Amino acid sequence: MISPLLLALDQGTTSTRAILFEASGKPIATAQRELPQSYPRDGWVEHDPERIVADALAVCWEVVNQRGSRPIAALGITNQRETTVIWDRASGRPVYPAIVWQDRRGADACQALAAAGHEDFIQQRTGLVLDSYFSATKIAWILDHVPNGRRRAESGELAFGTIDCFLIARLTDGRVHATDITNASRTLLFDIHRRRWSPELLDLFGIPPALLPEVKTSAADFGATGMAGVTVPICAAIGDQHAALVGQACLAAGMVKATFGTGCFVLANTGATPVRSTRRLLTTPAHALTTDVAYALEGSAFNVGTAIKWLRDELKIIATADETEALARSVDGNHGVYFVPAFTGLGAPYWDAAARGAIVGLTRDAGRNVLVRAALEAAAYQAADLLRTMQADGMPAPIALRVDGGMANNNWLMQFLADVTGLAVERPRTTETTALGAALAAALGAGVIASPTAIPELWQRAARFEPRMRPAERDQLIQGWDAAVAQVRQH
Repeated sequence: MISPLLLALDQGTTSTRAILFEASGKPIATAQRELPQSYPRDGWVEHDPERIVADALAVCWEVVNQRGSRPIAALGITNQRETTVIWDRASGRPVYPAIVWQDRRGADACQALAAAGHEDFIQQRTGLVLDSYFSATKIAWILDHVPNGRRRAESGELAFGTIDCFLIARLTDGRVHATDITNASRTLLFDIHRRRWSPELLDLFGIPPALLPEVKTSAADFGATGMAGVTVPICAAIGDQHAALVGQACLAAGMVKATFGTGCFVLANTGATPVRSTRRLLTTPAHALTTDVAYALEGSAFNVGTAIKWLRDELKIIATADETEALARSVDGNHGVYFVPAFTGLGAPYWDAAARGAIVGLTRDAGRNVLVRAALEAAAYQAADLLRTMQADGMPAPIALRVDGGMANNNWLMQFLADVTGLAVERPRTTETTALGAALAAALGAGVIASPTAIPELWQRAARFEPRMRPAERDQLIQGWDAAVAQVRQH
């Protein structure tokens, strides 16, 4: 009997990729397109939704055409989460570019709501901090700046969705307008305790209910799409960081994963109980692979991989990210240089939208290699910040930190991460665990996998990095990083 394949569509901040997996989790075909970023004003970040759809179709067709005669059991979609699209229901065409999660144009609206005393209520209902990172203020901004936006939204002519929802609508020719719990929970409009859209929050942000999609579990029926001569059922939708948690098999309470991509996202599984942070971390559904919802504490750093892209694209001191490991190894110490890549503000635990990037401690002998090392170190320091905050919130230190994302392939960085966190760092055989998590969720939705309990058996470790740095040296480096962040926040 020919075993079916699983198709994952991973639509991220800087690229769109499709990966075809065996049911065992082994990848057999990959296609990818880089996604251009648009920065119309300071603090604004936008994407072209039509480019996202075109790239998604192109990469899916490319890998499907490599399947041979094997059937595809299901498609799972994973996505950059808070990025916001509003489109015309009749045509499927966006009424404005996608406003990306990094975008800060809603910061003033958030400050006004906080000043009016709404912040605590919002956190109680959503588990989130009041910040323009999330979708609500992005939706309101589009409705206020597109001609007749509010009238058309209230009449049901327009639809809102995060990228998963928009892709599902387009892949099903508008038949399905739905998202999953993990994506709905990133809007500031979803009550994570009652598991439904909150009328009070919709009223607070001025969002018409007619805009909103149906909310399903992560492994559910999201319709079907045709490609390369076959009909493929869409059996999963799940936010990228939640998909990575599933792909890392962090399904037991206390397990922690860190994804290093455009940003750094650390999720700690807290089990069936949502744990409210007292230090401005996020309480979020970890996944909804069944009707039972697991929760997590999450910390998000906005700019990690973007620092490497900045060195490549703006400073042009590297040609590819692959060069960074050798360059970092060539330097004996950090020369007192710290790079705080707050290009679009600072995320957790600071939530400082006004902060901007800086390189601190430059001297005449700080050259290309030192800057590259500082950019890599910044990724580890930001992850360490999040882990320290989680432990201050009462989470025990994990036995090991599981890592994934493109930067997790950098051995120098993973060793430095182990050193500055004092934790063993484990890298799986498949570092594209976001796509893998979407594929596994789709396998559950399609019945290829009977239960989530089978997922840990598929996880395989490829490398483990043990901390080697002396505690005194670690403390000195972290003090230097904290001082650099303080300088950035003063401005």
